[in-house]
Amino acid sequence: MSRTLRVRQAQTVLPFGVGAVFDIQGESFVATGIGDWPQRAKQQVESPRLASRLGVTGFYAAPATANDRFDRPDAPGAPYIRFPSWLFCGACRRMKRWRIADEKPGLPPRCPSCSPARTLAPMRFVQICAAGHLSDIDWWFWAHSRREAGERRQCSEREKLRFLVSERASGLEALSVACTSKGCGASRDLLDILGTHGMRCSGRNPWQRANEAVECAKPVQVVQRTAGNLYYPVVHSALDIPETDVPMHADEELAGRVREHDLWVSLCRVAGTPRAAVFRTMIQEDTGADDELLDNLIAEETGQTSTTSPDFPAAPTRPDLSREEWAAFTASALPATRDFALRETTLGLAHETADPWAGIQRRIGRIILADRLREVRALSGFTRVSPDATVVPADTARRLKWLPAVEVFGEGIFLTLDKRELTDWERDTRVHQRVADMRVYLDRSFQRDRLEALTGAELSPRFVLLHTLAHLLIRQLSFESGYTTASLRERIYARAEQDQYGILVYTAAGDAEGTLGGLVQQGEPPRLAETLLRMTEASAWCSSDPLCAEHTGQGFGNLNRAACHACALLPETSCETGNTLLDRALVIGGEHVPGYFEPIVTAARAAAATALEQATR
Repeated sequence: MSRTLRVRQAQTVLPFGVGAVFDIQGESFVATGIGDWPQRAKQQVESPRLASRLGVTGFYAAPATANDRFDRPDAPGAPYIRFPSWLFCGACRRMKRWRIADEKPGLPPRCPSCSPARTLAPMRFVQICAAGHLSDIDWWFWAHSRREAGERRQCSEREKLRFLVSERASGLEALSVACTSKGCGASRDLLDILGTHGMRCSGRNPWQRANEAVECAKPVQVVQRTAGNLYYPVVHSALDIPETDVPMHADEELAGRVREHDLWVSLCRVAGTPRAAVFRTMIQEDTGADDELLDNLIAEETGQTSTTSPDFPAAPTRPDLSREEWAAFTASALPATRDFALRETTLGLAHETADPWAGIQRRIGRIILADRLREVRALSGFTRVSPDATVVPADTARRLKWLPAVEVFGEGIFLTLDKRELTDWERDTRVHQRVADMRVYLDRSFQRDRLEALTGAELSPRFVLLHTLAHLLIRQLSFESGYTTASLRERIYARAEQDQYGILVYTAAGDAEGTLGGLVQQGEPPRLAETLLRMTEASAWCSSDPLCAEHTGQGFGNLNRAACHACALLPETSCETGNTLLDRALVIGGEHVPGYFEPIVTAARAAAATALEQATR
């Protein structure tokens, strides 16, 4: 029976973008580079602001996926190839190296030795390296790895293998790969398959041709094909906001002059060669740009890292896109376009004089409802093994100047804190000390460069406060409105040097969920005030307390304080920082630190106790 396998257009950027392994209906594939995308069928995605910051000419989306009614077998789409290429039969246990010539359109791979033919399953393990390469394990070498080199050379059949299961053992020890070549009989179990074993890296990814392979000396790691460290996408997103007259930073102006220089294109063409020094000197004399700025701009333009050491490449440059968005949301006259429709509202608490409602009114600033938003998400590349490893560009051939992207339409709620209340709270030495302790762990983390692109050079108390507030608000909105937490997303505006102090919670799903006004309706008075009150009351207690509230470092790299899965964490697709830099105590208070909303929690408890006392009289 013919089967249809689909990847939605939004999934071609995240989570199944270039380089990602995709499992579906018992089969496994990997997304190829954008150089293999169909040229005429791809759709242009407009985002001049994001394109300018990333140094590319534009963005394109993969062709939209057809449905059952309009399916065409030869319809163009984002290409995926079968990976791993080593498959095995669950009946006869024979292994087969599957090649493109073996593919039959509409049919899964079948075992050529069984009757009736059984569907072949992909091998569970693959190998990766920190240079971003992915390939099959050399299963023949694994089966013969405990034999001497001379004995291995006597076996001439490299594809006569079986994937066996023993009933006398359990776990990986029960699995083994055996050579069935005549007179050989070599075998080895998979007990210690994970890790490094001295295997050689192929120097390429599965979709690259053999002549594109490079010499790679990075150690190979064997992992499961669905392992978390197999794929770390580098995704950038920007809201489609109207052009403003906000002046650019000096660095941005300088970068613009460099890109407009007559010798800029020539410098990019010869980057990394001795001739580049001449062009660099002339550009620096004319523009005044320093070496660091030129290195970063060349890295953005060529897709290569700006470091001079091939063994320790620099982390990818993540441009700060928050400044223009903050200016648009906080403008005295709100801008409005077809894809950016804003209107200001209030909490509806202007006449409240008693706490906790008056306390909420004092601590919340502006409320902006976004009836329509457009977000563009672009994939610039990916890493393997760890997020700070070598970045592989989306175009592995490095010939294209555009990136794959997808546009998402939705709605959102933007709110700011009261600037005076926030400033007074930030002045407390206990607050600074608690955040300084978090900064110590951040400095030790391999995610430091990526997180600093979001937090700024200094980790400020307002960032941790606003980030945690966004998480708590999303969790509460999932109860109030029925949205799933995965369908909501955050944007944090908390750079102290740019005087930012707000958050945006908006719909992030690529389909129709959340685009009919449901989220904006939750921002109307008095719903949002009630949601904020219930949020503070709920966040004051966690099912893991007192362990969670008193924790001095939890989460990946100890980058969280009072925040766990029971109280503050979200799906990682909803969080900008990957569920790090969270602390519930800064919101509702703790034993050693005052919370920004702590007076509201105290007043709400006192009001509840008074109401209960009056009801029992």
